[in-house]
Amino acid sequence: MINITQPHNLDPDAARAAAQQVADKLARELDLSCQWQGDVLRFEKSGVEGTLTLLEKQAQMQIKLGFLYGAFAPAIQSKVAEKMRKVFAPE
Repeated sequence: MINITQPHNLDPDAARAAAQQVADKLARELDLSCQWQGDVLRFEKSGVEGTLTLLEKQAQMQIKLGFLYGAFAPAIQSKVAEKMRKVFAPE
């Protein structure tokens, strides 16, 4: 299980747009389907499922990887954490 928490100071619309950027990148790279349910973006495909939850001052990503993707967990976590830093806390 990959857990990433990224603080942010974005208003709700900007936070949702940032979350969508992260989701779009995941969808392209891992061929995931994504769907919003309120402030939770759910994504999945065979062997990968997770959520990106938007809170007032932080975004929380949880990714559950199946056996085949488990070996790539460190690389996936690194890429996702970097993308979340870029979109939620731009310098």
